[in-house]
Amino acid sequence: MQKLYTLNKLINPSGEKDVYKQCFQDNFERLHRYAFTLLQDNEEARDVVQQAFVKLWQKREEVSLEVAGRAYLYTTVQRDCLNIFRNKKVKRSYANAVLATHKEDYVEERAENREINNRIHAAIDALPPRCREVFCKSRFEEKKYAEIAEELNISVKTVEVQMGKALKIMREQLADLITITVIIIAYFK
Repeated sequence: MQKLYTLNKLINPSGEKDVYKQCFQDNFERLHRYAFTLLQDNEEARDVVQQAFVKLWQKREEVSLEVAGRAYLYTTVQRDCLNIFRNKKVKRSYANAVLATHKEDYVEERAENREINNRIHAAIDALPPRCREVFCKSRFEEKKYAEIAEELNISVKTVEVQMGKALKIMREQLADLITITVIIIAYFK
C-alpha cells in the first residue's frame, strides 16, 4: 500500500522536510535492494540511492511526492545504475586497450633487447682469446686492471692495451647500435 505524503506548508512550516524524511525512511531499503540487484555492490547501491534522494530534494518544487515521488526515485536509481554499467564498460574497454598496447610494447622491447644482447655476445665471442678474457674480467667480473694483470700474470700495460683493442673491435662491430642509442638518448632529452 503506497503512502500518500502531503506537503502542507501552511499548517506546518517544517512539513516539507518531515514528509521528505518519511519518504526516505519508507523507501530507502526497497530502493537499496533494487539497486543492489542491479549493481551487485552494496556500497555502490547505497550511494546511488542516496544520490537519488538528493536529486529528489533538489527537484522538490517540480516533483510532487504525493503523485510521482516513488516513481521518480525508482527511475532515477535505474538510470544511475545503467550509467554506472556504461562507465564500467568504457573503463574496462579502455583498460583492455591500454593493456594490449603495453603488452605489444613489452613483447617488442623484449625482442629488441634479446637482439641487442645477441649482437653484444657475438661481438665479445669474436674477440681474440686473450683480449676476450681481459674484457670479460674487467666488465663482467668488475676487476681492476691491476687485479687482472696479477691474475693473468701479465703487466698492467698489457691489460690496458688488450682492453683498448677489445673496445675498438666492439665499437666497430656495434657501431650501428651505438649510433641508434645516441640518437635515442638525444631525442628523449
